Amino acid sequence: MAFGQAAAPRVAVVGGGFAGVSCARALRKVDPRIVVTLVEPSAVFLACPLTNSVIAGLRDMDRQRFTYEAVQADGVAFAPSAAASIDPRGRTVTLADGTRVPYDRMVLAPGIDIRWDALPGYDEAAAERMPHAWRAGEQTLLLRRQLQAMEDGGLVVISAPANPYRCPPGPYERASLIAHYLKAHKPRSKVIVLDAKDAFPKQRLFLSAWKELYPGLIEWVPLSSGGQVISVEPAGRTLVTDFERYPAAVANVIPPQKAGRIAEVAGVADRSGWCPIDPVTFESKLQPNIHVIGDAAIAGAMPKSAFAANAQAKSCAAAVAALLAGRQPGPSKLINTCYSLVAPDYGFSVAGVYHAEGGQLVEVSGSGGVSPADAPRSLRVLEATYAEAWFRTITAEAFG
Repeated sequence: MAFGQAAAPRVAVVGGGFAGVSCARALRKVDPRIVVTLVEPSAVFLACPLTNSVIAGLRDMDRQRFTYEAVQADGVAFAPSAAASIDPRGRTVTLADGTRVPYDRMVLAPGIDIRWDALPGYDEAAAERMPHAWRAGEQTLLLRRQLQAMEDGGLVVISAPANPYRCPPGPYERASLIAHYLKAHKPRSKVIVLDAKDAFPKQRLFLSAWKELYPGLIEWVPLSSGGQVISVEPAGRTLVTDFERYPAAVANVIPPQKAGRIAEVAGVADRSGWCPIDPVTFESKLQPNIHVIGDAAIAGAMPKSAFAANAQAKSCAAAVAALLAGRQPGPSKLINTCYSLVAPDYGFSVAGVYHAEGGQLVEVSGSGGVSPADAPRSLRVLEATYAEAWFRTITAEAFG
C-alpha cells in the first residue's frame, strides 16, 4: 500500500505534535495542490504545555488531549503508524505496518527522546520510581500521584539537566507549582532543585517570586554549588552529586535529551543528538529534501518550545511550498513567547524575534524581552490569564 501516488507534489510530515501538525495544515493552506501525509502512530495528542499544572493538581489531564480530526478535515492524509525507516535516496518512508509513503520533500518533527544512557542508574525502569514527566501522559499522572501520596514533611527533589532540552523554564515552573501544592496541602515539605547549570531563563523573576510566595519552600542548588546530578539510585529514590546524596520522598529526574529516534534513523541528527538545519528553509544540513522543525532541530537562539515549534512550522511550510514550485524561499522572522506560572494567578513571560544570520537563527537585536521585575501583582495575574489564553489559541490553531 502507498499514499500520495498522484502527480501533485508530495510532502510527508513525520510527527503529530505542535510542529508537525501546524506544518501539515500550513502546507495545505499555502498550496492546496500539495499532497500532505501526516505520519503519527497515536490517535490522541497529549500537549505538554500546562502539564505542570496537572502535576500540581490544578488542571485535569483531559484538557491536554487533542485529536487529529480537524487536521484530516483540512485534506491532510493521516497514516496512523510509526515511521520505521526512511530512504532519503528513494524518498520513501516505510511505516511499522509496512505502508510506504513516497515524498518529494519530507518534514521531520519527531520531538524529543530521553537519553537513557546519559545518567548512570536512570533507565526506563527507574522512571517508574523517579518519573521524568517530560512527555505528557502516564508519567505526568505518576508524578502527580506520588505527590498526593507523599506524607507531609517529605522532600521533593527535581533534577534539571544541562542545555539544550525541551522547555528551558519548565523545571522551575514545575518547582513553583509543586511548592504551591505543598504550601496548601503539605506545608512541612520542601522542594530542592538540583541544577546542572548556573543560570536559567527568567531566573530573576522566578527567584523573586519564590521569595515572595514560597519562602523556605524551594531551594535551588546551581552547578557551581554542586547541583549537577551524576547518578541516581532508584531503589532509594536517591540523587547523587559530586558532594552530596539526596534521598527523596518524590524524585523528579529530568534527564538529558536528544531528537526523537527517527531523526537518527533518517541520518539528520549529528553527534550532539540534535539536527543541524538551514535557518531559512529548515532543510537538514546532513540529508537533502528532509526538513527538521520543532524540538529536534538545532535552531540557534530559538528555544525548544511549543510556540517556537508552531512558528518554525509555518516558516518551513512556506519554504517547502516555494521549493516544490521551483522558487527560492525568502528569509522570514520568527517569534517565540513563553509563559511561566509560579502560581495559578501569578505568571510572567519572555519573548523574542529571530531571523537567519550567519548561517543560524539569531535573536533580532532589541526585540522581545521579559516581564518587568517590578511589575504590580495585577500584571502577574494578567499574564497567568494570558498563559491559558495562549494555550487555547495554539491548540485551536493546530488541532481545532
